[in-house]
Amino acid sequence: MTKKLDALIIGAGHNGLVCAFYLARAGLKVRIVEARDTVGGAAVTEEFHPGFRNSVASYTVSLLQPKVIHDMKLADEGYRVIERPVSNFLPQEDGGYLLLGGGLERTQAEFRKFSARDAETLPAYYAALENVAEVLRSLALQSPPNIGDGLKTLLDAARQGRGLARMPLDQQRDVLDLFVKSARTFLDSWFESEAVKAAFGFDAVVGNYASPDTPGSAYVLLHHVFGEVNGKKGAWGHAVGGMGAITQAMARVCRAAGVEISLESPVSRVLVDGGRVAGVKLASGEEIAAAAVLSNVGPKLLYERLVDASDLPADFLRRARAFKAGSGTFRMNVALAHLPRFTCLPNPGEHLQSGIILAPTLDYMDRAFIDAKAHGWSKQPIVEMLIPSIVDDSLAPAGQHVASLFCQQFAPQLPDGRDWDSEEAAAADTIIETVERHAPGFRQSILGRSILSPKGLERKFGLVNGDIMHGAMSLDQLWSARPILGHGAYRGPLKGLYMCGAGSHPGGGVTGAPGHNAARELLRDRSLLGRLLG
Repeated sequence: MTKKLDALIIGAGHNGLVCAFYLARAGLKVRIVEARDTVGGAAVTEEFHPGFRNSVASYTVSLLQPKVIHDMKLADEGYRVIERPVSNFLPQEDGGYLLLGGGLERTQAEFRKFSARDAETLPAYYAALENVAEVLRSLALQSPPNIGDGLKTLLDAARQGRGLARMPLDQQRDVLDLFVKSARTFLDSWFESEAVKAAFGFDAVVGNYASPDTPGSAYVLLHHVFGEVNGKKGAWGHAVGGMGAITQAMARVCRAAGVEISLESPVSRVLVDGGRVAGVKLASGEEIAAAAVLSNVGPKLLYERLVDASDLPADFLRRARAFKAGSGTFRMNVALAHLPRFTCLPNPGEHLQSGIILAPTLDYMDRAFIDAKAHGWSKQPIVEMLIPSIVDDSLAPAGQHVASLFCQQFAPQLPDGRDWDSEEAAAADTIIETVERHAPGFRQSILGRSILSPKGLERKFGLVNGDIMHGAMSLDQLWSARPILGHGAYRGPLKGLYMCGAGSHPGGGVTGAPGHNAARELLRDRSLLGRLLG
């Protein structure tokens, strides 16, 4: 083995990089080992057609923690996000459309096209969501109370619960609604227009292999309003240079802090000695000794493939195998000869700089999930299209464009023994046909494409079952129970093993929060050990 490290991190995704930065800043000797030939995990920018570059998996910015941006001085490394002028554009089946965002009054004017009552309701709805989001936002950079820690569990729960306890009763009712209700039930209690409900309900199925009728899906809606862009809460934007520009900047900061990053170094096994991690063994055969191992890969990959079953407690292993993963996501990038022209709003405009949502009603979203359950993928999938090259000319040749297509619902495992390798092209054609119905000529404008089915996402990025969240964001897999109750504070079931990825609190998205929090817990443990040995 090599000389023992203070900390070894599996995976150079954004959370692994964030974690490494905080540990190195505290003086630890840190090494990251990454299976791919580049840093970034699922937040990478790659050329997919000659002259055309785009974000490959993760594709838009909002949830990255301001504290992480500040502490890593990412702006000094070129970090820049361009906010969407309007949030979302939803073509409707009757030839109309709805624009969401651009300010309260503008959104209310849009809503009046569908329902005057919904327009009047909107300020109260925004306030209700923001009241809950603000409390939960404050918990993102705190470690959840860890069940089994005795008095500390009770104290942590009481401290973190103060914000909820101080809420007026009506706001506490909103919390309950958002955590346990379906998106449809929650939205039905606020709005009457199907178009309006779809505009908000889309967030409930992003990375969520579920129907908007699934209990708990309202929470996923809330999860997507936690963030901010350039200080504006709830906003979304485009990272100049694509998502890879963010993680490349993070890597430069880490290297400057002394972090060693080893690419093309896949881990084959986490080494354990006497119930404590001893390091890792790479696929090359190299063994690396480390006092602590932090996993930035998902819990399914870590506990089912990298840790020997004999090294894990039987009950923990059973629950790890039952951990739900599979977000129903299909990702595609397309190189375009020209911008799409939507039938309902054909001329170029700011709607093309928004999230273009092809899912006009909650019923449409429900049918997409039912189709996927029965046949493997939706006959009419849910599609969000972004065209970042409109504001970032570094991504495509002059006069041409790239578009991200983020699509739901696609079964993690196809029924009847079918395999995604033989069917992903047909699924991609279905997605393109879905866009074509709203924007005739789209198909002919495509110069090239890259496609990633759930299996492709797993193969390329190690996302088990293609789960972009590292695990379902359901009530039984949140907060202290993410990934497993008793291990919700970033510590695994083996001494010296930590989890710093999206499979831990607060979950999926490019947040940096799990990496930040896991580093803090490791440093606390080292400080406590030092005091005990002192």
